[in-house]
Amino acid sequence: MTNAIQAIRGMNDLLPETLEIWQWLENIASDTLSLYGYREIRFPLIEKTELFARSIGQATDIVEKEMYTFEDRNGDSLTLRPEGTASCVRAGIEHGLLHNQSQRFWYAGPMFRHERPQKGRYRQFHQIGVETFGMAGPDIDAELIMLTSRLWQAIGLTGDVTLELNTLGTVESRQAHRAVLVDYFNTYRSELDEDSLRRLEKNPLRIFDSKNPRVQEIVQDAPTLMDYLDEISRSHFDGLKAYLDSAGVQYTINPRLVRGLDYYTHTVFEWTTNKLGAQNAICAGGRFDGLVEQLGGKATPAAGFAIGLERLIELLLLAGVPEPNSAPHVYMVLLGDNAQGKGMIMAERLRNSDVRVQCHCGGGSMKSQMKKADISGARVALILGEDEISKNIVGIKFLREDKTQEFVSEADLVSVLTEMFAQ
Repeated sequence: MTNAIQAIRGMNDLLPETLEIWQWLENIASDTLSLYGYREIRFPLIEKTELFARSIGQATDIVEKEMYTFEDRNGDSLTLRPEGTASCVRAGIEHGLLHNQSQRFWYAGPMFRHERPQKGRYRQFHQIGVETFGMAGPDIDAELIMLTSRLWQAIGLTGDVTLELNTLGTVESRQAHRAVLVDYFNTYRSELDEDSLRRLEKNPLRIFDSKNPRVQEIVQDAPTLMDYLDEISRSHFDGLKAYLDSAGVQYTINPRLVRGLDYYTHTVFEWTTNKLGAQNAICAGGRFDGLVEQLGGKATPAAGFAIGLERLIELLLLAGVPEPNSAPHVYMVLLGDNAQGKGMIMAERLRNSDVRVQCHCGGGSMKSQMKKADISGARVALILGEDEISKNIVGIKFLREDKTQEFVSEADLVSVLTEMFAQ
């Protein structure tokens, strides 16, 4: 017997029962984004490798270790997208959507990183991403954070998440900070791991992102960028905090929050939870004002965020948020060939009135069909056989309530059921 083929490790199937809560969440997110005037954009799963190498940064773990990169038949180096921002910027430049324009985009879909699979971190994972272009002030930063705060309220998670906030300043303020940071880490050079030593040469600020426990201890006493901010950076950050304070959005300043991608500048933020262990960030973002120019466009201010859907859904389930019910209202039990044909047409009439109907197909006894009706999760079974057809009636058997079976005329069926399911 041939061995069955299984899914690739870290790339998971989403089964119908699981997808109900995914679709519920995605619909609420889409509605929330529409309230703020954001429009959906879609781009390919595969891009030129150069796009991510130039945007994310050569010194990042993503580019160095985690990208799914391959050579196609033409000899071009291609990569499965590890994140969405670079693709969104590329699409905006390519289609002339960014220069001297203000744009609010959102997207959703799978991303790919070759990491060690663990709970909350997968090789194929899904994100809802939001990107804005053409707005330089802290007001759009505040809007992004208020939008996410509204989303948590809409899905019932306000007590389970915390906002962490920081600023990475301008390029000039980071350069001033870099000099003292390099001096500081050089005093601990013998205790730094290989990744940190490499980052020390290329981007020492990224040592703050190390997961090595000893490096984390060293980081605790490192000079923070907050002490080297120029007036522009400080003003921007103060403006953001003022907007959030006015809106009543609570936050914690985390001066060691740097994010894992090189393109961030000014505001960075994360929504975190203490319910998911080490993988505690469910949403992260900030400003990336230099990225459009870096990828070949005209200088354009930009900001955005991404939500990790797997972690967010895990948090929803832990929090006990009621799962949506998309079970059919009605399961049609059809006994005999005449009933099968008549029942299919009857079901279409009900669907025209927004009644969810699952028709039994494939024949079978009354007992076997009723068993399937119960498994379907339907509230009632409609029973149609030769006797019912001869009398122009339909039987209604209640599957979730202790009620006596009823019979209604075919002419009244639609009105009776629409009234029943409107309650």
